[in-house]
Amino acid sequence: MAAARDLRATGMAGPGDEDAVDLARRHLIQPWPFAGSVGEEARALIGEGDGIYITDSTGKRLIDGPAGMWCINIGHRREELAKVMYDQAMALSYNTPWYTMNAPSAELAMRIAGHAPGDLSHVFFTTGGSSAVETALRFMQFYNNVRGRPEKKLILSRGGAYHGSTYLSASLNGRPRDRDWMDGADELVVKLSSPDPFRRPKGMSLAAFTDGLIDEFRDTVARVGTERIGAFVGEPVQASGGVIVPPDGYLKRIREICRDNDILYISDEVVTAFGRLGHVFASGDVFGIDPDMITFAKGVTSGYFPLGGVIISERLLQELRRSNHPDAMFGHGLTYTSHPIGCAVALKNLDILEDSVLAHAREVAPYFQAQLKTLEELPLVGEVRGLGLMGCVECVADRESKDPLQLDKNVGKRIDAHCHELGLLVRPLINMCVMSPPLIISREQIDDMVRILREGISRTMDDLRKEGVWRG
Repeated sequence: MAAARDLRATGMAGPGDEDAVDLARRHLIQPWPFAGSVGEEARALIGEGDGIYITDSTGKRLIDGPAGMWCINIGHRREELAKVMYDQAMALSYNTPWYTMNAPSAELAMRIAGHAPGDLSHVFFTTGGSSAVETALRFMQFYNNVRGRPEKKLILSRGGAYHGSTYLSASLNGRPRDRDWMDGADELVVKLSSPDPFRRPKGMSLAAFTDGLIDEFRDTVARVGTERIGAFVGEPVQASGGVIVPPDGYLKRIREICRDNDILYISDEVVTAFGRLGHVFASGDVFGIDPDMITFAKGVTSGYFPLGGVIISERLLQELRRSNHPDAMFGHGLTYTSHPIGCAVALKNLDILEDSVLAHAREVAPYFQAQLKTLEELPLVGEVRGLGLMGCVECVADRESKDPLQLDKNVGKRIDAHCHELGLLVRPLINMCVMSPPLIISREQIDDMVRILREGISRTMDDLRKEGVWRG
């Protein structure tokens, strides 16, 4: 309640906490709802944030384990970003991108291109990650149309992938349940296996598993035909799929096959960019690849303003400029493309990242991973994996069969509920708990986070034993 009282004291009060819950149940449709509760649901009400912490409607202070949604990279309540928003709004709140432009977007494009690998030199700004992926895919289609290859439009994606919620981007998703009741452009998508080492066949070496993934990719290209495949889209680390870190060398080998077969490689860095792995972009600095396009969002403004984008290779743009269709139009744009406030916020956010936060993230990441790894001592935990400041605790009924708790698919929610009571917000994903805290987290705060998570899992084990769901 303290957060609501603070807001009322500033004269910016909205409805009280109880009123907000009632209003949500009567009027607000939450994202990813179930049919049985759609339009009647109220979720945990958050009143305020500060640093790595948020405060719920009861006044309980929680570590923001997911950093919002992989995005509050420099932490909550940064006055510098709030001031930039105000100053830019007072100078220029909006301009139409159809026939005008603004200075912050041009400067931000230059700054972002300076961090991108290879010849990625130009940026198209969107409103978020889904629209960024959608833009990249539509650009691929336009590129092949202009080059006289209208049949080269198929998209390679992988099991466990998550690329967005717009129609085309969502069609790429490969997570369990995402597409059970939703339509998609299935005729345009070819699915490949997830590069998840934990789920490889029993007894198979990591090298053999990696070779099998590469063979599958190469065989798929040969079977489908390089003349029909326009792009491969892949997250460097499959984030919402459970923080799946691919085997060493896998992405480089996929990149080589794409280059050899004239398939555009689109690296989806909506999560991994802007510090999550310690660098502005992970594709080059962490994985040693130079994609044809990189999509980004989330951390570009640390979640303070909706912004995303696509960085496009200079080679692709040159090929379009040299084509026989100079009047061909890329008929794609958004009302809020290159929004001046979003771009101004992103510039200041990038200043803060470059000044100290990226270096700090690289420094604490090994400690974060090592402390999380200690949770494998718990019998409910099958694997702890991660990279940078991304981590996943995957729970299994037994480690030998790697049964993902078939009797209780909501074990992640159970752990989250206990952790919430103890002072930690968790991202529950079926039988997994995903952690991606703000990049400013300290070692002491990492200790607090892991201690609470350990206790939350331990209490969940006790619950499952009492209910007879799991014997451990």
